[in-house]
Amino acid sequence: MDISHFDIARYLAALPLFQEMTLPELQRLATGCRLRRYARGEGIFHVGQPCEEFHVTVTGQVKLFALSPSGQEKVIELAGPGISFAEALMFTGKPYIVNAQALADTLLLSVGKDAVVREIGNDPRFAMRMLAGISRRLHGLVHDVQTYTLHSGAQRVIGYLLHALPEHAADAAALALAATAAQAAAHPPGARSVSLPVSKATIASRLSITPEYFSRVLHDLESAGLIRIDKRDIHIPDAARLASHPL
Repeated sequence: MDISHFDIARYLAALPLFQEMTLPELQRLATGCRLRRYARGEGIFHVGQPCEEFHVTVTGQVKLFALSPSGQEKVIELAGPGISFAEALMFTGKPYIVNAQALADTLLLSVGKDAVVREIGNDPRFAMRMLAGISRRLHGLVHDVQTYTLHSGAQRVIGYLLHALPEHAADAAALALAATAAQAAAHPPGARSVSLPVSKATIASRLSITPEYFSRVLHDLESAGLIRIDKRDIHIPDAARLASHPL
């Protein structure tokens, strides 16, 4: 992608947060944005660094993670294309509380705080749209906590596989949702395929399980004929049958 010809205003218009903005508003907001490329493994920001902008993954994959005093990593979120992050923190005046790293070659759009504050001053409805976006993220995090405390690791893996299906690829809160009867109804029979976007270890950390347990669950599901593993691709012969698998 040639970023010198990248139309930032047009891209912003396609994001839920900005869909109701007029073209002049988007063009003004675009003047406070910047595009940057990151190579796989490159750090984007770290704990303690000032937060003066929020970010949207245009292409690639970004890992948000925390480190324990002993150096153990916990993945907080995986932000793929179209997913934004750090919106709420930007308004607090506080530094970043997590680290961010590119898991693949990534193009990142960063939206400056000054540009956002200016548009809020011009139209308070913009603030309401930002609050709605932040509320959706908070709801997703609360759902994560419920999932981690109320459901088994195997349920989390099945939920991840179901919600990684193509029709759910844009749902930022889809990770780690447990399989339920409602999910089974939402996934009619039919062969599907999921391509793991990052390493198994990264996904396991996101689901708060060990890499070994994640691999064991995949093996058990394959032995039961519920999935077929081909390197990074996981084929699901019948999504409804996987969703209703007794655990």
